[in-house]
Amino acid sequence: MGTLRTISIVQGRTRISFFLGFVEVSMWLVVISTVIKKITEKPILGLFYALGFSTGNVIGILLERRLAYGQSVLRIFSPQEGPKMAAMLREAGYPVTIFQGEGGSGPVSMLYLACARKDLKGILAKVKEIQPDTFYTVDLAGSVSKVYRPFSDTQSRWKSILKIK
Repeated sequence: MGTLRTISIVQGRTRISFFLGFVEVSMWLVVISTVIKKITEKPILGLFYALGFSTGNVIGILLERRLAYGQSVLRIFSPQEGPKMAAMLREAGYPVTIFQGEGGSGPVSMLYLACARKDLKGILAKVKEIQPDTFYTVDLAGSVSKVYRPFSDTQSRWKSILKIK
């Protein structure tokens, strides 16, 4: 709960942050009051509490990765295949901006794209079809005026939770 609440706060999701904070503190009060009352009789409860807290952090991170809320900025650097990648991504429905630059070993194309985090894996798979050793960076986008997503009648929120393909 705490991990999801913290990520929700960072992303500016006030309603979900409020709800998760309320549930987290309510659970914490019940659990900690039980542990404090009985810790002198059963010191192992302190260890179990610490293990539960740590495990909750890991589960929260894994769950948040599956939900993949928010937007990302993807930058792809390609010495040869930039225009081809941009055309393929545009054909798939993603708006891509391409810049020409100079890298350490010569000319390079930089593709710039704002997308939903849940779309990243699919976009990168398409890019790696063209250039398997593509160098890219991904940043979280705090706010984006608009993110274009290609429409698919098979998309649903449950897909991101259950990972159904």
